[in-house]
Amino acid sequence: MTVGMPSESPPSNDAALSVSDLAASLKRTVETNYDHVVVRGELGRVTLARSGHMYCDLKDDRAVLNTVMWKGQVSRLPFKPEEGLEVIATGRLSIYEGRSNYQMIAASMRPAGAGALMALLEERKKKFAAEGLFAPEHKKALPYLPRTIGVVTSPTGAVIRDILHRIRDRFPVRVIVWPALVQGDSAAGQITAGIEGFNAMTGEDRPDVLIVARGGGSIEDLWPFNEEAVVRAAFNSEIPLISAVGHETDTTLIDYVSDARAPTPTGAAEIAVPVRSELLLMTGEHGERLKRALARRTGQSRDKLAAARLPRPETLLQAKRQRLDYASASLPRAALALVQTARVRLSRMAISPASLKSDIRASKLRLRDTAVRARPALTRLIERRRTALASQGKLLETLSYQSTLKRGYAIVRDTDGNLIRSAEAAIASPAFRVSFGDGDVMARPDGTLPPPPPSAAPKTQSKPASQAGEAKPKGDQGSLF
Repeated sequence: MTVGMPSESPPSNDAALSVSDLAASLKRTVETNYDHVVVRGELGRVTLARSGHMYCDLKDDRAVLNTVMWKGQVSRLPFKPEEGLEVIATGRLSIYEGRSNYQMIAASMRPAGAGALMALLEERKKKFAAEGLFAPEHKKALPYLPRTIGVVTSPTGAVIRDILHRIRDRFPVRVIVWPALVQGDSAAGQITAGIEGFNAMTGEDRPDVLIVARGGGSIEDLWPFNEEAVVRAAFNSEIPLISAVGHETDTTLIDYVSDARAPTPTGAAEIAVPVRSELLLMTGEHGERLKRALARRTGQSRDKLAAARLPRPETLLQAKRQRLDYASASLPRAALALVQTARVRLSRMAISPASLKSDIRASKLRLRDTAVRARPALTRLIERRRTALASQGKLLETLSYQSTLKRGYAIVRDTDGNLIRSAEAAIASPAFRVSFGDGDVMARPDGTLPPPPPSAAPKTQSKPASQAGEAKPKGDQGSLF
């Protein structure tokens, strides 16, 4: 078989288009047919360029639409575009020829409600908070100087390099990396396995603190760190855990449940270990302070020991001798002053006949004056007592039962002097005595007059209340009742 030259292709009437011409034709077609569209979706990957233009994604669960809004329209927006916010955008479709991507040029945008992911995030956040996963009492203290640090992150990204570099600069310690995807459908399972795997380790390889780290991204990129499995694994971790997911403004559920949150992966390394140079400097300063304190204390003890040492006998006697000399010099003067004081007191206590007569005369005068003042005072006192006694006598006479008898009342007694308080008792008595205001009368229930008692004498006049005691029962002043 011989190989010949390839046959030439037959000529064609189709004109070949350049890529630019085809892209321009597609752009005119799209812009002509979709010159006004209204799209509803969730904002993702919101970027504000230095020029003032905004680049973002409008998405739902099945598609993503690249969207551009120019600076003039961005400045008139009534709200701040944030990732996860559901909006309604109005504009036109166009094609970016440089990449053959179609995109929406938005002229206006307004909120349409929270996005589905944000709503789910809030729902999970409330659920975990109600279960107490975010409670401060569950937070564990971080070790001050860990010997081994476990890091759950992607082994190929810039995050692990930043962490290793920062730890090396501050305080070089052993770092164990657990490789895990930090984005995608299988990321949550690998992150959970990393946290649980580190906790299952034993011996010297077991980390003292864990770091779960990832760089920044959209809410979709960071969504694995909002999964329930990851959150519960971080909560159940026996090893203190530091979350360093996204940038400082990014917040995921693992940040709430972790024992410490770092704004960036580099910040997590700064939280995990102190600065070695600062520790060395502080240790040196403390050592110098300790030396100075020890020297000062030694000097003080030496001075106290020198002060507490027993002096020579001559030194002890010098002060005593000096005090004895002073006392000897002042003793004659003190004795003379004491004798003079005693003489003065003795002269004051001496009694002469003239002074005695003078004292007697003064006492007589005081006694006479007292007698003169006492006589009218005694008279006034007796008069007051007499007036008070008369007043009490009148009051007693007023309150006496004799006054009541004079008003027409009577007292009935039996022969033994006991009061008769009822007609039944009077009928049962063989005889009774009726006392009136001017005397007593004997009577019987049948109306006949009994003979007077042997000791009773007829009364012609009423006696004073003070002399009528014979008619009163013992201990009674004559109650009518």
